[in-house]
Amino acid sequence: MDEFYRIKRLPPYVFAIVNDLKAKARARGEDIIDLGMGNPDQATPPHIVDKLVEAARNPRNHRYSASKGITRLRKAITTWYHDHYGVELDPETEAIATIGAKEGLAHLALAVLQPGDGALVPNPTYPIHSYSVVIADGDLRSVPLVPGEDFFARLQETARLSWPKAKLLILSFPHNPTTLCVDRDFFVKVVDFAKEHRLMVVHDFAYADIHFDGYTPPSFLEVPGAKEVGVELFSLTKSYNMAGWRLAFCCGNREMVNALARIKSYLDYGVFQPIQIAGIIALEDDQSCVEGIREVYRRRRDVLVDGLNKAGWKVEKPRGTMFVWAPVPEAFRAMGSLEFAKMLIQEARVAVSPGIGFGEYGEGFVRFALVENEQRIRQALRGLRSLTRR
Repeated sequence: MDEFYRIKRLPPYVFAIVNDLKAKARARGEDIIDLGMGNPDQATPPHIVDKLVEAARNPRNHRYSASKGITRLRKAITTWYHDHYGVELDPETEAIATIGAKEGLAHLALAVLQPGDGALVPNPTYPIHSYSVVIADGDLRSVPLVPGEDFFARLQETARLSWPKAKLLILSFPHNPTTLCVDRDFFVKVVDFAKEHRLMVVHDFAYADIHFDGYTPPSFLEVPGAKEVGVELFSLTKSYNMAGWRLAFCCGNREMVNALARIKSYLDYGVFQPIQIAGIIALEDDQSCVEGIREVYRRRRDVLVDGLNKAGWKVEKPRGTMFVWAPVPEAFRAMGSLEFAKMLIQEARVAVSPGIGFGEYGEGFVRFALVENEQRIRQALRGLRSLTRR
């Protein structure tokens, strides 16, 4: 029972250590302010919930649905792409609904990678980007994404030195955890790079709508030629506070979309149909709720970053995502990000994610998730200030 091959390839889950400490502290009655997991705390907009309730009362929606998503939903996402980015997509061949972006990415890796195929993935990164490759028995090749260095130059270098040549490139901008943002020209270079190296590209666009200070993230698919080399994943999780609903999309290259559709047809019957129907309303109805959600994150970002800087903890304001990526203060750097995160729980009553959990190049940082209200963030800052003053 202890010899399961794929389970043995997966490392211990670093975040479980922090979560265990947090749970034990709360069991003792301690008030822990949880800025660790990127789990949206706001409610899903009422008009989306109302549509779910209405659809759930119809017995016809209780049956098996379509693995690739109902036609009306796929038309809604292709219209959304056209309206937001001017991207033309065929809802029949270039769009598929997935049970969240994690499921879509993991099954896509299984569909397109053979054992030993190389995949280029930034490091640090959101864990499923790396471990979808590991689970698919691929060869993970990390590309350092570190402050002060040209990530694209490192990507070119890693591709040049890789043998055999990599077949897949996984990206995500705005980036979790580092919050790095890119412009459209970056994706122009990615498309040319992918064509030169015969790479498939997967872009996780989870934070398409979470952006600030006049910055608007580009879609990978808006670049000419992008559909020839790759796909983009877009989730309703962050844009519409639909984290637990598990509804996302994979759009773009029809061969890759078809491969994902084929493997999903063996594995699932799609998302519960009332959720798909509510997803149509989310994509097609008034989008002012998205602006409201974005503004909540902006205010929380400002409270946290301004407070950290006043306490002497120098942190830059991110232009995208719902996170703040903070270097461990110099006085505590030698202890490492995991031990520092454990100390924050024990002494400041604040839970954060240690950077090492996102890859070895995340060491020296911690990630704050903006998932508590402004009052609770100010409370967290009081505990953090007492620690940094030491």
